[in-house]
Amino acid sequence: MRSLIAAIRFLTRLRAPGPPTRAEDLPGSVGWFPLVGGAANAAVAGLAVAATLWWPPTIAAVVAIAAGLLLTGGFHEDAAADAADGLGGGADNDKILAIMRDSRIGAYAGMALWVVLTLRWAVLVHLLSLPGLSAVAIWAAAGAWGRWTAAPLLAALPPLSAGLAKDIGSAASWPTIALATLLALAVAAFAGWLIGPPVWIAAGVAVALTGFWGIYLWRRLGGQSGDLLGAGNLIVELGFALALIAAQRALAA
Repeated sequence: MRSLIAAIRFLTRLRAPGPPTRAEDLPGSVGWFPLVGGAANAAVAGLAVAATLWWPPTIAAVVAIAAGLLLTGGFHEDAAADAADGLGGGADNDKILAIMRDSRIGAYAGMALWVVLTLRWAVLVHLLSLPGLSAVAIWAAAGAWGRWTAAPLLAALPPLSAGLAKDIGSAASWPTIALATLLALAVAAFAGWLIGPPVWIAAGVAVALTGFWGIYLWRRLGGQSGDLLGAGNLIVELGFALALIAAQRALAA
């Protein structure tokens, strides 16, 4: 349970009750990332559904996204912005890492954040048009698979520099990957019960995108960092949702 508490504290701003988190609790926390990510996204989508009682879906989605950013502290968005600046403006590993450590935001980061937040808004607006708990289930599954990416990428790629990603990744293990995978599959199974086959198509796309991102990082940089893992989380989260929506439309045609 210490590792689950560590995952909640790591991925959100929630001060989960329990003993203080130790450094040795963090590697095991990666296995719980899909559960925490799925729960956070379920809360965001649930708030969006509730907000439609007072506002149209376009406004409700913005309110929910803002609440989600408060819940997570913009953790992955900050990582994606740093990664975009580094990969867009750096010519070699040292320059890329130096840019990612810079707290200032550049043009690549601004463009990346615009794309990520606009796509998230558009996805939520669409999901709000679906019946019942579909929006909550789909967005929860997207969050679970997005956070799942950390487990295999930490195990497969060496760290590029000292830091938290290095400390966590140094103890990455098959049991951790297995737990993360089982939790992501469990969240997807619940969504699949409501939505049907498109969920599993989207899950396959999420796994493929994780592989492509890992191969890109290996070929471009030879490893991973916290910012690059965070960017991968958002790529896969949105990729899952977009693939599911496309599959729904294709099957309905």
